[in-house]
Amino acid sequence: MVNPVTLSTLRAMPATGEPIAALTAYDYSFAVAVDAAGVDLVLVGDSLAMVMQGHASTVPVTTEEMAYHTRCVARGLTRAYLVADMPFLSDADTQLALANAAVLMKQGGADMVKVEAGAQQASIVAALSQAGVPVCAHFGLRPQRVGQLGGYRVQGRDDRGVAQLLADADALQAAGADLLLVECVSASVSEQIKARIDVPLIGIGAGSDCDGQILVLQDMLGLTPGRAPSFSHDFLQDTHSIASALSAYVRAVKTRQFPGAEHGFH
Repeated sequence: MVNPVTLSTLRAMPATGEPIAALTAYDYSFAVAVDAAGVDLVLVGDSLAMVMQGHASTVPVTTEEMAYHTRCVARGLTRAYLVADMPFLSDADTQLALANAAVLMKQGGADMVKVEAGAQQASIVAALSQAGVPVCAHFGLRPQRVGQLGGYRVQGRDDRGVAQLLADADALQAAGADLLLVECVSASVSEQIKARIDVPLIGIGAGSDCDGQILVLQDMLGLTPGRAPSFSHDFLQDTHSIASALSAYVRAVKTRQFPGAEHGFH
């Protein structure tokens, strides 16, 4: 019998030195394959707006669509921990956040919700946590805000930017976030963040010293139309089968062979 990954499992992994291997998934078939490969955490990301629906950004996807895809993925998992994204403006205030988190957990079957948040949104994280909702707080590059950022840009490029990221990490942990996910920052910034928090830190384009790594499934299989993110790697090209590519990704994360220096920012 397979022991399912729980939040307690994820919290304990940094202490043992075992990296958390995470991937996105959006449907039943890939969920089965990802689970079988030994992925610890599966995220039903709002990235489905782009890779599944063909939109130019994550903004158009709705809570109802997120719940549908989360249900599909949940049926395919026997071991991995399941996280669902809170889509754009679904967490604009406390009441909306609570209502939409309920949809993703009660109807979608998610174990946890992910909120794109900085220090200014700490009260939303706190309200969810106080209501018993496990929360992953996503900061650094926040794709839902690329309109404000002017595109997909590396964060923490100067002292002021680094100070803001550290303040975000402090505030989100204090608010009750169970996991932190940081995107598109240099490895040196990730090290500073990790040194000051007690919860697991998962990175995407954030260097190798995080407690775990996550990629978009289609990116690491080389299936994303157009140019792939520089922080990703095409594991399917290396292995020539989806099952082998997924296993290779998990193995590379667990042995800290991925990400390499070529996948990071300086």
